[in-house]
Amino acid sequence: MNSLTKPPQIYVTQPLLPPLAEFMPYLERIWGNKILTNGGPFHKQLEQALCEYLGVKHISLFTNGTLALITALQVLRITGEVITTPYSFVATAHSLLWNGIKPVFVDIDPVTLNLDPAKIEAAITPQTTAIMPVHCYGNPCDVERIQNIADIYGLKVIYDAAHAFGVKSGGQSTLNHGDLSVLSFHATKVFNTFEGGAIVSQDAKTKQRVDHLKNFGFVDEVTVVAPGINGKMSEINAAFGMLQLQGIDLALQQRRAIDHRYRDGLARVPGITCLPLMENLQPNHAYFPIFVQDDFPQSRDALYLKLKNHDVYARRYFYPLITDFPMYRGLSSAAHENLPVARKISGQVICLPIYPGLAEEHVDFIVELIAGERG
Repeated sequence: MNSLTKPPQIYVTQPLLPPLAEFMPYLERIWGNKILTNGGPFHKQLEQALCEYLGVKHISLFTNGTLALITALQVLRITGEVITTPYSFVATAHSLLWNGIKPVFVDIDPVTLNLDPAKIEAAITPQTTAIMPVHCYGNPCDVERIQNIADIYGLKVIYDAAHAFGVKSGGQSTLNHGDLSVLSFHATKVFNTFEGGAIVSQDAKTKQRVDHLKNFGFVDEVTVVAPGINGKMSEINAAFGMLQLQGIDLALQQRRAIDHRYRDGLARVPGITCLPLMENLQPNHAYFPIFVQDDFPQSRDALYLKLKNHDVYARRYFYPLITDFPMYRGLSSAAHENLPVARKISGQVICLPIYPGLAEEHVDFIVELIAGERG
């Protein structure tokens, strides 16, 4: 392994792109039928194909995951306060503010890094209307406990499932939980449509409301039933998604191999821990987080800079916490003492590069840097 030469710049992820020539026939069909948006043939095909692949009943495509989150809250008419996690990408909480909803932050579980069900009930007030957990790094939340709490208190559950494409637990799709699940098809995600997203609904009536709201509230050319938004996915994005589905299983296999290679290499490095693999889980290996413990010879940020100085551009997902940003830090639920686990993890985490096409020797190079065998 010490004979490895220095690799080119390695980023935390790289968009999965099929050969350009394979996309050209799709573009030619779009140019031929001149349907660019408004639920064209590729849009309809992709919704059906994703339902079949993901094992869900109803899916509505969106131009991106953030608009899908914002719309999901509108679909369920959520108001007041929503309990959510501080350990996520900012879009989770931003979607609440855009709807005039107050986020109430609750600490995370120290093992799964998901919203801790044991902390939810204490955060419920008469103004609480919903819970918005995140399947962090694609690991499913404790959906049964969360649903039980929601049922007792009459709350809705919207899952931010941006990381959870294709994830199954006990053979069942993680997306079939809660009232709605929201996906992201951003360029950096396991499955991408350049930009895109989706809402998974549990029944046809809810999907119909989703579809009305993402298209200005139109039912037909003269009837508007809700103050909707323009969240429609274009035909080009949908066509690209159809092509991407052909290679997704191979991409997931490649991610799994990289995950295993990291785990094997880092098992010998004191002071570095990896996220445990959950039982009965079919993961998607969307991220590979490591956690720098106190007995590691460098701080987390020193290791992060060391990797960067060797052209390995890892990321500290999620640092800072959402609650550290100015629009949230004044909330009482954002106080440091309320979120000890999230704050600790945020100070330890580094997500290492993982994507189809990442060479084995580059994974080994990264492991050597962390182990102190280089630099």
